[in-house]
Amino acid sequence: SWTNPSTGRRWSRGDAGNPVGEHWISLAPWSDESGEDPLLANHGPAPSNPIAAGDHPGLRPTPDRVRETLFNWLGQALHGKQVLDLFAGTGALGIESLSRGAAQVTFVERDTHVAALIRDNLATLGATQGQVVTADAQAFLEKPSQPADLVFLDPPFHQGLAASCCAALEAGGWLASDAMSYLEPEQSLTPAVPANWNLHRETQAGESIARLYQRVPS
Repeated sequence: SWTNPSTGRRWSRGDAGNPVGEHWISLAPWSDESGEDPLLANHGPAPSNPIAAGDHPGLRPTPDRVRETLFNWLGQALHGKQVLDLFAGTGALGIESLSRGAAQVTFVERDTHVAALIRDNLATLGATQGQVVTADAQAFLEKPSQPADLVFLDPPFHQGLAASCCAALEAGGWLASDAMSYLEPEQSLTPAVPANWNLHRETQAGESIARLYQRVPS
């Protein structure tokens, strides 16, 4: 079972209208507006927060182990940060960023049904600092930019999108001076990234390879 932190209502897997459905992704404990989880503040065990993952074709959520590793890499660096989640899919990375203190997350997802799922998950969790944009990621990056401190870039495999999006992020002014970019391409691909992106961490999982880059001001 799971309790909605904004309403206090408890749900179980079999309940009618259960917002997490039959498929969900488990996230870190949710934080309140102060950035602290009330259960953690009281030194009690904190349950995970599930979000609906849906059954839409092509959804490829970041594996739990990789997501845990990624947020261990990031540590406390998310508090008060601006985050951009491109190819957002389930929105798990961006939503977890909000739970860890990010000030604002912009989710970009071109599939209208998947984008609606992210909105539903944000509403269920009572997360008001998430903005969902239904758009193609490459087209979105052609618009006027707002620099992000952290970018998640998890494009569909075998479509040649990783390198072009990395270049667009850098050229379009989408990155803060010391921004970090998380890239999760297929394992067989080593995409070209801007010369001022230094590889900070790397790990492999299944069909993908996870890389975290640190931008150096050029």
